[in-house]
Amino acid sequence: MDELTTRLDGGATLVESVMATIRRRIAARSLTPGARLPSIRAFAKSMQVSKSTVVEAYERLAAEGAIRSRPGSGFYAAGSLAPLSLAEIGPRLDRVVDPLWVSRQSLDAGGETLKPGCGWLPASWMPQAGLRRALRTVARAEDIALADYGTPLGLPPLRQLLARRMAGHGIEASPEQIMLTESGTQSIDLLCRFLIEPGDTVLVDDPCYFNFHALLRAHRAKVVSVSYTPSGPDIELFAQALAEHRPRLYITNSAIHNPTGAILSPVTAHRLLKLADQSDLTIVEDDIFADFEHTPAPRLAAFDGLSRVVHIGSFSKTLSASVRCGFIAAPRDWIEGLTDLKIATTFGGGRLAAELVLTLLKDGSYRKHMDLLRAKLARAMAETGARLKAIGITPWIDQPAGLFLWCGLPDGVAAAEVARRALADNVVLAPGNAFSLSQTASRFVRFNVAQCGDDRIFKVLETAMAH
Repeated sequence: MDELTTRLDGGATLVESVMATIRRRIAARSLTPGARLPSIRAFAKSMQVSKSTVVEAYERLAAEGAIRSRPGSGFYAAGSLAPLSLAEIGPRLDRVVDPLWVSRQSLDAGGETLKPGCGWLPASWMPQAGLRRALRTVARAEDIALADYGTPLGLPPLRQLLARRMAGHGIEASPEQIMLTESGTQSIDLLCRFLIEPGDTVLVDDPCYFNFHALLRAHRAKVVSVSYTPSGPDIELFAQALAEHRPRLYITNSAIHNPTGAILSPVTAHRLLKLADQSDLTIVEDDIFADFEHTPAPRLAAFDGLSRVVHIGSFSKTLSASVRCGFIAAPRDWIEGLTDLKIATTFGGGRLAAELVLTLLKDGSYRKHMDLLRAKLARAMAETGARLKAIGITPWIDQPAGLFLWCGLPDGVAAAEVARRALADNVVLAPGNAFSLSQTASRFVRFNVAQCGDDRIFKVLETAMAH
């Protein structure tokens, strides 16, 4: 059998493998229309195949119209731009540990599927009675609240209330420095549009919330990760990354870290801000888990005074994922530019959601709900941790605040394999490498303790790990 027809483990021939690599580069826009493909000699060397294999692959792609040949010059990407494919940007990962795979499985799961890998509370844990009462109150509001666009910055009374809430964490922000958004994810998307260009470097934690990876891919950023410790990012590695990569942006959680549950220490926060100031680095502080805290953690925006730190939050995790309401607190001179971007991308904000959140915050039901929820989560954290330990799964931090337990599986057990087997039994897990850019968390799994009340989860885990 010659090289052109030799099949790899996945069933593709070498020629097909070369063609797939070029197609992925075009889909990921690393090869844009008119861009020259690698020379036959260079690509053969990088793919570890013969030149004749690359010639055959290029000829077939040219016949398909994906690339064009220019005699004496080489091969070039064709003029039409392929639709953006986020799954094809960056290294190809096992689909079980792909961030978009985890999100899709969790969002698409039916009522019979157990979701210890998802990132939100069960609907039954949300303040259903308060939500219905608030909906009735908003339904009696004036017509403009029910039917009109919101103002560009968002509902003024809610922004005033948010300013007072942030002051409780030491963050001084006037209502004019606060812009309402549809969610924490939209906040980060707007900030990326505002602050970075394709090819700019962005730092993230390793591990970090997996949708940071997907969102930054969509913005065509170069993503660099820094190891996270129980007290924050590894400061020595952070300094090295600043010196080597000159990043434009750093995105992190400072209160309750996702996925680890770690808390940023004051010492690490001060050292981090000093490095950021020396390197002209902007920090996006994602604080969507703020209200799950038992004891307030340091906020980078409080130490920094919203100078180079942007603070964001949302109510999706605590009130309702259906009520899309988040916010950005930013330096004063950024607000006009961010407002223009918001109008350009969403026009007016969702006033109805803002009115609903304001009603819940003002009538006292939200505070009572969070008091009960923190106690309920603490019980679930203790129970889930004990049950996981009993089957050999070890929490990285013992009983952190919030929803998540970041856990190590027994030596030699791969989380991606366990996740694949568990899915066959209708259990969606979140394996560690979905959160790790460096792919160094293959033995870890993030568990949502609020979604771990069913005994079947632990039986499925035991069976999946025993294979």
